[in-house]
Amino acid sequence: MAAITAGMVAELRGKTDAPMMECKKALTEADGDMVKAEEILRVKLGNKASKAATRIAAEGVVAISISADGKTGAMIEVNSETDFVAKNDEFLALANGSAALVAANNPADVAALSALPMGEGTVESTRSALVGKIGENMTIRRFVRFEAKGQLQSYIHGGSKVGVVIDVVGGDEQLGRDLAMHIAASKPKSLDASGVSAELLDTERRVAIEKAREAGKPEAMLEKIAEGTVQKYLKDVTLLGQVFVKAEDGKQTIEQLLKAKGASVAGFTLFIVGEGIEKKVDDFAAEVAAQAAAAAANK
Repeated sequence: MAAITAGMVAELRGKTDAPMMECKKALTEADGDMVKAEEILRVKLGNKASKAATRIAAEGVVAISISADGKTGAMIEVNSETDFVAKNDEFLALANGSAALVAANNPADVAALSALPMGEGTVESTRSALVGKIGENMTIRRFVRFEAKGQLQSYIHGGSKVGVVIDVVGGDEQLGRDLAMHIAASKPKSLDASGVSAELLDTERRVAIEKAREAGKPEAMLEKIAEGTVQKYLKDVTLLGQVFVKAEDGKQTIEQLLKAKGASVAGFTLFIVGEGIEKKVDDFAAEVAAQAAAAAANK
């Protein structure tokens, strides 16, 4: 009987994306023959996992785990190819379990998280097994772990498509929930102006100057107009500058609300599922036309 090494298991997993334990079993059955082991896995899994691994996963969920005392927590984005799978109980268990592991273990990155124990194996073997079972690609995209200066509050919106965790110092639980809900609705880029990149501000300034110039404004006024535009932009994209979504007068800013409550925000994180991932758009008409052309060429 050939010795099955960790390197052999990793190599087979790299070729098939099958769960680690399944790779080890296949190699044992094949007496270390890599080609035969791959064939065994194809019979067992129908080659689902290796095919799925090449497909774009831009749907999914955000999962959040916060300790009972509100001092530590984690938020994670786990992606799938379709929204249907994102509602699957086993997929949700993978996401929620992974969030809890991040909060408890503080892994350095996705690779470290993937190696942590889960069920009878690891996070990675659980993910791979689920890919093989369902036949759809799934990926752990990103996560953040929190250690609060105050109290962590969270909010999940839109079928777990938008998630927010906020660290509020002072105030009460209701304030924290309201602020988290506000962030999910208004999607600020940062807490205050210091978190907005200089590149974004320069772009806003250039656009404002060109618009004012085209409108025939005097050159001497362009910089002042641009500065006013930038300040308005900062109010729109910073949490403290935004008008509170539940403000009764429609004017109270988050900064004013916090001052009235004797509270402050140490930080927040907003996750939106699939943000920044280029999704595949199927052109059905083009696909049909291509198939028709191929059929005609083969006649």
